[in-house]
Amino acid sequence: MASTFSKEERAAMKAANAERKAAQEGAEAEAACDAAIDAMTGTDKELAEGFHQLVKENTSLAAKTWYGMPAYADADGKVVVAFKPALKFKTRYATLEFQHAAQLDDGSLWPVGFALTALGSAEKKRIAEILKAAVGR
Repeated sequence: MASTFSKEERAAMKAANAERKAAQEGAEAEAACDAAIDAMTGTDKELAEGFHQLVKENTSLAAKTWYGMPAYADADGKVVVAFKPALKFKTRYATLEFQHAAQLDDGSLWPVGFALTALGSAEKKRIAEILKAAVGR
């Protein structure tokens, strides 16, 4: 029977297992996030570095990895947002993916994912606003 998961999805699951094991062994989560960003190339790396800086400037979220991707968690260790590089899943754009811990609720319908292809001043301003809302600022 053929696997229902793609090669990229299986790699992400392996990364998640490795992250859990590293956390149990006391590995430095921020260093893992930095390494994940450093391993990227091209536009993904440029966007991830810019996003990482925006998270640091606008929130108190802690850097870590989540399924091998740069992610940022609240004080309870819950992932609030992750940067999903385009090349990881062979898509045409990177995404910023907000999780259940993000405080973005707006009635019965609100966005939790944002496509990102460039990081100019307008995008930086909008992302900073979204990040602040996500952490309740």
